[in-house]
Amino acid sequence: MNESFIGKKSSAAGGWGALKSCGKQLLQSGNPLSGARAMLKANQPNGFDCPGCAWGDPAHGSSFEFCENGVKAVSWEATEKRATPAFFEKHTVSELSKLSDYELELNGRVTHPMRYDAQSDKYLPVAWEDAFAEIGDILKSLDSPDQAEFYTSGRASNEAAYLYQLFVRLYGTNNFPDCSNMCHEASGVGLRQAIGVGKGTVLLEDFEQADAIFVLGQNPGTNHPRMLGDLRRASIRGANIVVFNPVRERGLEKFSDPQAKLEMLHGGSTDIASHYFQPLLGGDMAAVRGMSKAVFAAEDAAIASNSPSVLDHDFLSEHCADFADYRAIVDATSWDEIEDQSGLSRHDIEQAAQVYMSADRVICTWAMGVTQHLHSVATIREISNFMFLRGNIGKPGAGLCPVRGHSNVQGDRTVGINEKPPEAFLDALEKEFGFTVPRKHGHNVLGAIGAMLDGSAKTFIGLGGNFARATPDSALVAKAFKNLKLTVNIATKPNHSHLMPGEVSFILPCLGRTEIDLNSQGQSQVVSVEDSMSMVHGSAGINRPASPHLLSEVGIIAGIAEATAGTQTVSWAALADDYERIRNHIEATVPGFDDYNTRLRTPRGFHLRNTASHREWNTPTGKANFFAGALPTQTVHQKARAAQTSFALQTFRSHDQYNTTVYGLDDRYRGVYGERNVIFIHPDDLAVLGAKSGDRVNVVGEYHDGIERIAADFRFVSYDIPRGSVAGYYPELNVLVPLGSAGDQSDTPTSKSVMVSFHTGTAA
Repeated sequence: MNESFIGKKSSAAGGWGALKSCGKQLLQSGNPLSGARAMLKANQPNGFDCPGCAWGDPAHGSSFEFCENGVKAVSWEATEKRATPAFFEKHTVSELSKLSDYELELNGRVTHPMRYDAQSDKYLPVAWEDAFAEIGDILKSLDSPDQAEFYTSGRASNEAAYLYQLFVRLYGTNNFPDCSNMCHEASGVGLRQAIGVGKGTVLLEDFEQADAIFVLGQNPGTNHPRMLGDLRRASIRGANIVVFNPVRERGLEKFSDPQAKLEMLHGGSTDIASHYFQPLLGGDMAAVRGMSKAVFAAEDAAIASNSPSVLDHDFLSEHCADFADYRAIVDATSWDEIEDQSGLSRHDIEQAAQVYMSADRVICTWAMGVTQHLHSVATIREISNFMFLRGNIGKPGAGLCPVRGHSNVQGDRTVGINEKPPEAFLDALEKEFGFTVPRKHGHNVLGAIGAMLDGSAKTFIGLGGNFARATPDSALVAKAFKNLKLTVNIATKPNHSHLMPGEVSFILPCLGRTEIDLNSQGQSQVVSVEDSMSMVHGSAGINRPASPHLLSEVGIIAGIAEATAGTQTVSWAALADDYERIRNHIEATVPGFDDYNTRLRTPRGFHLRNTASHREWNTPTGKANFFAGALPTQTVHQKARAAQTSFALQTFRSHDQYNTTVYGLDDRYRGVYGERNVIFIHPDDLAVLGAKSGDRVNVVGEYHDGIERIAADFRFVSYDIPRGSVAGYYPELNVLVPLGSAGDQSDTPTSKSVMVSFHTGTAA
């Protein structure tokens, strides 16, 4: 049996392995000196915002405010390789479709606007003016603006996103499928219900003051490595870090900070997690409820012994609603139910609760391991309940912290990318621009796919991203794309979404985050982004553009908008030529952006005020709201166990990956090399299947909706993961994620709750 793809895991996250990876990535870019120079400007006040994640920047940063993922992202963008018209002339779309995601994007930056020619099955160069005119003609020819879908990736700046939503609403629709629909939508929905604002309540400085940090469903070592520096510093000063994650992730166990000279010199590392618990997939809500149950038991014991209270009764009485209802539902939830659903013992849960009760200031942070289940909104509400018990919101060193992936996914939503826009924002747009905005709610991601499948959507415009590979049910999405009259992809590199052309298709190449964006006066333009801590800061590229034929995202949007909507209401060219004018409009229509242009010039930007962090609750009750819902009837893991032959699958990133962008084929933190078609599985489950690590298998979706879903020719990897749970990489496994399974209230695909079985011995 060939197991050559399985190798040694890194002893710690970061360290020399990260430095070697950075060097390798810079060399592969073709211009390592330029890449190294660029990294010194990453996340600096006079530089560009790294596109690698949305982790915040410290108030007093060093010269090295970047990580391995940032080097990969910048090197990927700053590559010397070019996908010129000659490249597209050499290859048909059918030929390119056979390439993997990694192989396709290795061809480099797209240099010219391209239009698909069905007769030759190739993309041919087209003039910008002709592309804009044809796109505008098709959009104007639709029977209704609601037949168009306008997707946004979190890589877009505030300025591009605002101009995009302005154009689309002037055009007449609220169809804004957005990358946030597939990741942290549950966080936004749940937090708005609980505390009145759909964002986290902490600043980066709070991590310096927390006594305990609870990390749920999150892998910062791969997804946002700069967070490990803050966790390391918290661990060194004695804060407890409690991890809930089904998979043992190296970055949550040990971290060797490349900037810690002595640690690097001696090959040492710092322990991150003080406590590491591995719940079953979908079991986080039960685990958190168990901790609350332990807190209530401790409170009852304190009352009986006339000891100091465990609960923060002042906070509960002054700031919270429905506390009694929550206490009642927790009392009604048995330990047997909690243990069975969470997969953790009562002892483990009580141990975690003791850490919480021993800490005066607690941060709870999470990512998509929490948000991509059927009951994710309920889980976020449960996390909020837990934090309310001891008043861990609205004080230094404490709070709720969802960590976004895309560098500006939070900012895009703030400035109007929302299929269900607040009425106050629409009122402000009407007042500022003098047109009647559409009020009917539009399509999110799943709504857009459904409309494309049933023929009610005719066009798709993607502002960045790789929609067809990021979404679930890959085969159905490919079919949906090919039904369209028009597809437009604003991008830097070729990806598989470009290879699913409709009747008319364009690839419109844009500047990257690292590249200089000049206006008509030769002045460098600055864009802005918002990180996970609600800090808004500027970003200005420093590299020469990959091609003289590139336009900025703002310039491309302005060109499409002018060709479609004309210039009677908005002077698109004027806005594209001076981003300060766009920011003036944002200031006039979006709360919190007062004196936007001036404050953006301050080092590291400014903070958008979070009312909940000041204990001001913009909820119908005027208070923070407890949630008194029952635990799920069955989690995916419980369903899989009942089916006996099924497993609960979660999809996640490899270490050489950023969302659908694959930088390489290695995952050194998990010990997998040169291979992506893998399934991580407990060794005892392998034995029951009569299989060994390295055996090939077909993974079969078990959604039972009449659609056959198979991911063929994967290899087992024996791993430390709960029995009955398995894991593997997206986008390769997105074919198994059914469109029909979406989170309650969030409508997020349930990519962490997929029922599968294995067919061994028959792999293709």
